[in-house]
Amino acid sequence: MRILLVASSFNSLTQRVLAELRDLGHGVPVEVTPDGAAVREAVARHAPDLVVAPMLKAVVPRDVWTAHRCLIVHPGPVGDRGPTSLDHALHEGADEWGVTVLQADEEMDAGDVWASAGFRVPEVGKSDLYRNELSDAAVAAVLLAVERVAAGATPAPQTGEIRARPALRQEARRIMWRKDSTETVLRTLRAADSQPGVRDQLLGAEWFLHGGHAEDGLRGRAGELLATRAGAICRATVDGAVWIPELRARTGPGRPRACKLPATLALAGRLPELPELPAPVQSGQRADPGRRTWSDIRYREQGPVGILSFTFPGGAMSTGQCRRLLDAYEAARTRPTSVLVLGGQRDFFSNGIHLGVIEAAADPAAESWANINAMNDLVEAVLTTTDRLVVSAVGGNAAAGGVMLALAADEVWCRSGSVLNPHYRHMGLYGSEYWTRTLPGRVGRDLAERLTEEARPVSAAASLGMGLIDRVVDCGPAEFAAEVTRMALRLASRHGLQPRIAAKKAEHERRESVAPLAAHRAQELSRMRRVFDDPAASYHALRRSFARKEAPPAVSPHGPGAGAGESADC
Repeated sequence: MRILLVASSFNSLTQRVLAELRDLGHGVPVEVTPDGAAVREAVARHAPDLVVAPMLKAVVPRDVWTAHRCLIVHPGPVGDRGPTSLDHALHEGADEWGVTVLQADEEMDAGDVWASAGFRVPEVGKSDLYRNELSDAAVAAVLLAVERVAAGATPAPQTGEIRARPALRQEARRIMWRKDSTETVLRTLRAADSQPGVRDQLLGAEWFLHGGHAEDGLRGRAGELLATRAGAICRATVDGAVWIPELRARTGPGRPRACKLPATLALAGRLPELPELPAPVQSGQRADPGRRTWSDIRYREQGPVGILSFTFPGGAMSTGQCRRLLDAYEAARTRPTSVLVLGGQRDFFSNGIHLGVIEAAADPAAESWANINAMNDLVEAVLTTTDRLVVSAVGGNAAAGGVMLALAADEVWCRSGSVLNPHYRHMGLYGSEYWTRTLPGRVGRDLAERLTEEARPVSAAASLGMGLIDRVVDCGPAEFAAEVTRMALRLASRHGLQPRIAAKKAEHERRESVAPLAAHRAQELSRMRRVFDDPAASYHALRRSFARKEAPPAVSPHGPGAGAGESADC
């Protein structure tokens, strides 16, 4: 079937639906359609058998949905209507939610139902939930709806209670620091973590707060800042505190939108002297199971297995974050383990360099260079680990240098819902992180060239089929960490593990004598440096557009998508 995807942005759900439908053999063109007129033009151009809208803010024109079957993916259960359904669910503390695939109709979200699916709502932010539990449910519902369309079935009218709600505005998201409990503050922050953020006053200016994590070991006057950790700020509530990883300055009319940044970087020059508290879990230690706190990097051990997990907002890794993760990796290498798992948490693995921090830098070219070298240092450390097996456990999506970080390991395990973008093209970059060695080494030179040139998202199943990854972990997002730990323990218990490690070391030494890693790095970085230092290079306009959420420039190569940094979700 020829299925046209129309979307307001090439976000994570659009990419996953695209990849899954292509895996089933459908022809699936994609069009980013900002308004109804663009939807009409896209449908006329492609003449599809079916139109599917995974994430569409525009209204499908009547003349389109009366002439073509158009399916709308609504992020809410049957009967729910409104533009910010998932926000309302988290804001109100819903335990369960759903996704509905609807026939496009005159009234928004009021069409007949082709399929629906439900899911549990864990205590995570909206964008994490959207990319994981909601994405799993949405894909299941879309595939069922497509199957029913192909079989000649008819949709069912909506029955039961109808709940239409307006958009959740900033007035309803306001945090009352001297009144709201930690749980209330967390619900408010989680319902807006990626977009739009929670507008608030802090240190004499107005900001949007992004992300929130509980802290029960610090106390202070409600609303005051208590400490910093790894770029985040800790702010007191009436009964505890919360960590806020990112801020975005509110800019006035006519001014460019500010970048979302690590909170301490955004507050540079305003931040009072505060204690920088180290993460509570270091190499070889165990966390207090009753403690609620936040750290973006953690290490734990279970027998012969070490697990170095990390979670950076939007999957973006700044120079500082790369260096801290490298320090943690080097510390993990000193531990007496035979298998080291890198990742192993839900949501993003990595999307490579931090485009927001680069865009906000006084010298973006210099910061780009520092960031890409820090990423290379981290990847090199993984590639040169020869005394144990390293497993990359990819619980969510990964793109650009983040994929290459994963490929540096001996084995790559992906959750079944993961989507990989093994390319840099959408940012106008050649790429680095030793991709010219690792990607062809896994899939062959011809397929590596096709993956980087075509710049398409690849599902976990397709990645396994082409040899890009080694295993698909078929489980829900909440079960991924425990399942990966069990798999790693089984790997560590195999009798042939030590001979495999010895063979790995010998193969590394052989390859270094033929085509050393330093040569790959030098060749890749020379091309990257030319782009960074060229003010006219498309990378700078594409980065600016992405980081400031502006309309894509005309120079955008090869269609929709980001390919590095954070995806445009929710």
